[in-house]
Amino acid sequence: MFLGVDIGGTNLRVGVVQHLVVIHEQRALADFSGLCARLSPEEAWRQIIATTAATLRECLAQYPQAKAVGIGFPGFIDPVHGTVAQSPNLPGLRNVDLAGDLSKAIGLPVVVENDALAAAYGEYVLCDPKPHSLLYAGLGTGVGGGMIYAGRPFTGEHGVAMEIGHVIVEPDGRLCGCGNRGCMEQYASASGIAQSYHQATGQRVEVNAIAQAAREGGQAAVEAFSHAGAALAQALAHAVKTVDVGLIVIGGGVSQAWDLMAPAFFAQMDRDMIPVLRDRLSVQCSTSGDRAGIIGAAALAEIILASSS
Repeated sequence: MFLGVDIGGTNLRVGVVQHLVVIHEQRALADFSGLCARLSPEEAWRQIIATTAATLRECLAQYPQAKAVGIGFPGFIDPVHGTVAQSPNLPGLRNVDLAGDLSKAIGLPVVVENDALAAAYGEYVLCDPKPHSLLYAGLGTGVGGGMIYAGRPFTGEHGVAMEIGHVIVEPDGRLCGCGNRGCMEQYASASGIAQSYHQATGQRVEVNAIAQAAREGGQAAVEAFSHAGAALAQALAHAVKTVDVGLIVIGGGVSQAWDLMAPAFFAQMDRDMIPVLRDRLSVQCSTSGDRAGIIGAAALAEIILASSS
């Protein structure tokens, strides 16, 4: 039994995982993005650790037999030291030791991986039969990416492999938290879709309301999701030309509106893909019920704990 944690910019989710099944889940509204924007990096980090540790202790009180904790965290994770080098959506955090600080707070081994890579591994272990390779795109506050190749998560040398959200699709476009302009996540994430809608209408509306407006025929809403689908396809088409995977899985909260993005997505993919790959790539929406990140983080914790014992 292992604990899997999915940390986002606004939500914290902890799952108790046994045999790849989430047997208990606990959620907390944790506005970590807001903390990082309002407070000094040191104080924001202190509160992030305190909030995460408190939620984990609540789960451990009910399931004390849990062996270790795996965490999917939104940021660039140093593959050698396991530290969070930077988190574009949690500004100010640099070279913080999430695994070490949290392990001290709760008294259990803690493993940290990029949240999208953890979700990619969760999607992989839940596949039956297992694919040889898989690329995952998680559409949430930002857009994360992760790749599994020959059954193994691929981190890259510096822990930033498959950061597809930061593939530039519009040169000199919107400013991104990573410091560049025109990154895909500025158009295909929840915040990006909201920004597209705001630019067209002057209204600041949450992505769920924009999806509802699109389904009712609102032109600005339809165009916001079409823009998101096309931007996502541009980035993924370039990624597939580089790594040649056979399966793409689209997940994250925004994927619930995949039907609104799919027409523009597949049209753009058809334009941008190498012709020889067009019939060899499968694209599907996640069926994990948003639990891939929790399951993947727990599974990675199990692997690393076993390898160290």
